[in-house]
Amino acid sequence: MRAVVYDDYGDADVLHVTSLPVPRRLPGQVLIEVLASSVNPIDYRLRSGEMKGLLPGGFPRVPGYDVAGVIADCADDAPFSPGDRVIAFLDHARGGALADFAVCAVDVTAKIPDSMTIEEAAAIPLAGTTALQSLRDHGNMEAGDHVLINGASGGVGMFAVQIAKAFGCHVDAVASGDNETFCLSLGADHFYNYEKVDFTESSERWDLIFDAAGKSGYFESRDVLNPDGRYVSTEPDVKGMLMTLVTWPLSKSGTVMLAKPSADDLRELIRLYEQGKLSITIDSCYDFANAAAAHRRVEDGVDQGKVVLLNKPNAV
Repeated sequence: MRAVVYDDYGDADVLHVTSLPVPRRLPGQVLIEVLASSVNPIDYRLRSGEMKGLLPGGFPRVPGYDVAGVIADCADDAPFSPGDRVIAFLDHARGGALADFAVCAVDVTAKIPDSMTIEEAAAIPLAGTTALQSLRDHGNMEAGDHVLINGASGGVGMFAVQIAKAFGCHVDAVASGDNETFCLSLGADHFYNYEKVDFTESSERWDLIFDAAGKSGYFESRDVLNPDGRYVSTEPDVKGMLMTLVTWPLSKSGTVMLAKPSADDLRELIRLYEQGKLSITIDSCYDFANAAAAHRRVEDGVDQGKVVLLNKPNAV
């Protein structure tokens, strides 16, 4: 099969197309013919070697965790049949999405409705799951909470704003001024232009601050948290993990989260989509052969939505 790989850490130019064996499906797994994927910041951070201390070695490496495609093979007793359209948040530490085929556990895979395009489906798994688990599981979000989303226009942020609104929260969005209209269209009740206003100096107070952009730390944000307020970040570094340990006994807690693949959570995101409570914005689309350009696009900073990769067999 064709696959996008990198043989060593480096900039986006290390990505190239090669031929690899089709992965073997093990019991409890499905084999998916990959039609599309998307790029998340974790992909270029791993590729650049920024996180090699946490996830060393293992080359050649196929990047990507988001898969949208069709079931190519599964067990007779699986909840799928060959040809079913599905999405998956790959449960392999090093990824594996940018290839003609990928394998993953049944319980990280979910059917997608006919109303959802493959491009939309590919944008959901990692970013949508990160937003949902950050707010619901780590942030203990409840209806009526005042929630602030920092980085509200990006891939994770756009999901977070809509999920918090769907759960009945008041949502304040933080992004650059050019993204105000977009954030308000997602359902945000109020917008902070970080170029003009520092929300950490605001007179407002929040029950939950979700830093989807990794731009504001717990110790800068805690003064604008309500008593028993929660701060959640997606920044998986040593400083952030230390913050989690230091703050857990405090009334205002801080948590760094790493999303866990879950078919139940994918189905919840799909349910919100079908109810009209979750729209998916696509920044741009590239074919797999241009994965380097897609990585550069995300590294340069995407203002609104997700960068999607399409598997076009004739694009080499």
